[in-house]
Amino acid sequence: MIFRKKILITGADGFIGSHLVEELVLRGCDVRAFVYYNSFNSWGWLDHVDPVVKKNLDFFAGDVRDPHGVKEAMKGCDVVFHLAALIGIPYSYHSPDTYIDTNIKGTLNVLQAARELGLSRVVHTSTSEVYGTARFVPITENHPLQGQSPYAASKIGADQLALSFYRSFGTPVSIARPFNTYGPRQSARAVIPAIITPLLAGITEIKLGSVHPTRDFNFVKDTVNGFIAVAEHETTIGKEVNIASQKEISIGHLATEIITQINPNATIVSDSIRIRPEKSEVERLLGSNELIHKLTGWKAAYSLKAGIRETIAWFRNENNLKHYKWNRYNV
Repeated sequence: MIFRKKILITGADGFIGSHLVEELVLRGCDVRAFVYYNSFNSWGWLDHVDPVVKKNLDFFAGDVRDPHGVKEAMKGCDVVFHLAALIGIPYSYHSPDTYIDTNIKGTLNVLQAARELGLSRVVHTSTSEVYGTARFVPITENHPLQGQSPYAASKIGADQLALSFYRSFGTPVSIARPFNTYGPRQSARAVIPAIITPLLAGITEIKLGSVHPTRDFNFVKDTVNGFIAVAEHETTIGKEVNIASQKEISIGHLATEIITQINPNATIVSDSIRIRPEKSEVERLLGSNELIHKLTGWKAAYSLKAGIRETIAWFRNENNLKHYKWNRYNV
């Protein structure tokens, strides 16, 4: 049971990472939160979690690109959830070098430290973007990998590196591959906050890129429970495991659902700057959750409508909304 072990979470200050930290602390786990070092001494979203959670955290400020800091952070730990990564697809178009350093080299540092220190579990975070446009649906873990953006290519590289450590050295690695996660604290570069925040600011023309692609959305609490399920079951070691709802919705229909809940008079307008290069756009993502259910019993608890409702409620709080620059396009 991972709950009796010391757990390190890289990317703990981010969207999914902060929710994972909260859930594990509330379950009574001993958690060390690896946060990105900065001169402001900011712990990202962990600055805003319940004081009880913060009180029970062991913080480590560093950078996953630094192998010495990573190894120091992992000393005394038994399990690592590796979530730290650069994730914005548009930003990867003009700064791909940083994605190689963070996503591939950062993952190597975590794997090498885990091997040298003898950790009992490594849960590495993948992404559904590694599949590219679906060649068949639902997408199983045997689907071909297609790097349609530098971001996706960097994650494919990191995933394969993680699996190579399992095959070469017996490092107990599991690959958790969430499809599109959403919920409170998500970055404004993601489509759901990009729709919600201007609507709550009173804007009636919502700017979007392509609206025909489909995605498989997971509410963040479901994703977090998926990560924990992957970590708890030894049957996932050496495997890539989707965390998916096995339902899809187009970006256009998603926007309509959010608009209906906030301001039915709003409309969608096309913004060319938000449209991906033609061959880089992932047209369809619909994941199979058969393997994770078989190996762990996990299944999604939230419907899309319920998850969107809870997400909107969080954004309606002015103390939360103030963290977002809704009037800018966030890459």
